[in-house]
Amino acid sequence: MSHAQPRSCDPDPAGRARAADRARTAERARTAERAAGPTAAPAPARTAGRTGPAGRAPSETEVTTGRPPELLRLPGGLWLRRRRSTHAVALNLAVRANLEHLRPWLEWAAEAPTRARSAELARAGSAAWEAGTDFMYLAGLDTEPGDVIGAFGLHGRIGPGALEIGYWVAAGHVGRGIATTAAGALTEAALALPGITRVEIHCDRANAASAAVPRKLGYRLDRIAEVAVRAPGETGRHLVWVRERSGADDREPAQ
Repeated sequence: MSHAQPRSCDPDPAGRARAADRARTAERARTAERAAGPTAAPAPARTAGRTGPAGRAPSETEVTTGRPPELLRLPGGLWLRRRRSTHAVALNLAVRANLEHLRPWLEWAAEAPTRARSAELARAGSAAWEAGTDFMYLAGLDTEPGDVIGAFGLHGRIGPGALEIGYWVAAGHVGRGIATTAAGALTEAALALPGITRVEIHCDRANAASAAVPRKLGYRLDRIAEVAVRAPGETGRHLVWVRERSGADDREPAQ
């Protein structure tokens, strides 16, 4: 499964039209990600942007000028592929098959999505990639062609110069290091983008399985943010993990 989009200073109507188009794309991206975008694994981390740096609630989606790879081939026959509109059916089947697994941590898993809804969200996600606000991936294995075993994403919802990683992994594939491997690859891809100097992973304090992923990848626990409870398993206290291009600093994590 964040908002700080640059605003146009162009005084002419064309400039205002471009700004309006970016705002509409950002809103579609937020809708897509809330309803079917990635969040964490094995028990998913959060998918909806709630707080930005220092706990501030961002109001827009940051636009990234670069683009990450559309296909990432990882060890063990694992791959991450850019999510497109043609993947709507496969994603719908995967989400419906994992609702009980996802429901404790993801508000959008409260009910099964229709195929029409999944198609709508896939189109919005594709548009968000083109706009540079969100980069959504599906995970799969060479040994299980055609199957979706999880969803991952880089989301521009936490302010300038930063992307947040969201993810979930199907219940039948938990405990195999898939989330850690994929999140590690996305961390490197994000920090290689122009203008991106920070990557974050957010998860509820009770979601120990999700918290293990950034810890294994060398993220620093930056703070614990108080947020509204939106899913049954949440406590309302989110761990905010950070990796920076320049390396971790020496600040003590918030308690």
